[in-house]
Amino acid sequence: MKPTTFALRILLSALICCMVFASQAQTCNDTPVRIGIAWVPNTKAYDRVVRSIEAAGGEAVILPQMRAAALKYDGSRLLPQYVDENGVLLQQYADMVKIDTYAGTGADTLMKDIDAVVFLGGGDISPTLFAKPQPWHGIEEDNNCNAERDISEYLTMSYCLDHNIPLLGLCRGMQMLAVVSGAPLIQDLGQYFAAQGKDYHYLHRMQRDEHGERHYTPHDVTMTDTTSILCRVVGLSRFSLCKAPFDPIIRKVPSWHHQACGDVAGTPLKVTGITLTDGIPVIEAIERTDKPFALGVQFHPEEAVRMNLDGEAAASFMPLDEGLAYFRTLITQARKNNDSKKGNNTIIP
Repeated sequence: MKPTTFALRILLSALICCMVFASQAQTCNDTPVRIGIAWVPNTKAYDRVVRSIEAAGGEAVILPQMRAAALKYDGSRLLPQYVDENGVLLQQYADMVKIDTYAGTGADTLMKDIDAVVFLGGGDISPTLFAKPQPWHGIEEDNNCNAERDISEYLTMSYCLDHNIPLLGLCRGMQMLAVVSGAPLIQDLGQYFAAQGKDYHYLHRMQRDEHGERHYTPHDVTMTDTTSILCRVVGLSRFSLCKAPFDPIIRKVPSWHHQACGDVAGTPLKVTGITLTDGIPVIEAIERTDKPFALGVQFHPEEAVRMNLDGEAAASFMPLDEGLAYFRTLITQARKNNDSKKGNNTIIP
């Protein structure tokens, strides 16, 4: 390697590190960025993401439920005539949600002073909300649709996208980004692989143990686009984007899902991460190409943060800095948006 080339790489690495540390310092020193967490019925689900946001220097805000204006509720629950026996939102009402989205919901008030939003993992999304609706997969073990949550997240994410509010979707949150953007979902990876004569190998979620419980499983993800938000996240956690060659592998992501984005053809999405399972690619990261920051990942960085903070099997999964990088990058983008609105010319990478 020529001395000038080597020196240039060292200089670029140092520059990026300085920019990273400067952005982190600004995040710590200024008023915290308010990061909303999309509403879920189970309040225990918030804990890991709240801890991750706070550890990354943000202020976590639990968002209220967003309710479809054309449907009726009893408290937080939809009236029973809107769902079928499996909890799936009936097609005619799903169509109303897709057409009206957040109109008449008071979304401007509900989202007031929210700088970015995280969408959590969880159960399956009603397949009636897909751009091309599908019948329910019929797997009784995974009978966990919740129409109230489906509607609230569909409306909240639609609002974020329309108003360029940065968003991060985790597992189900990535699947909701796919659905809102018009992409199909694979409703069950086991069925999908079996139809192609392949084995799922339970790579994306563990089998149940002797107590009937499931646990997160680690696997690697390959980044497919060096210009992506995902690459920016990984570069932050590794403090250098100037490796020669750049390492495209995200190692030991915590994974727990049986559904996935099918493809992104004809949508404003691009695929930025995959995992090969028995030779078949499973999409692990998607981003909106028409928005400044709309990232979905099929894995759970917030779980890596929790395990590292609690010292629970942390060595089996990605390190703390890599998990926190997803939230730090979201916070940095939200702060950049705020500075732009205020006419502040501070440069934040």
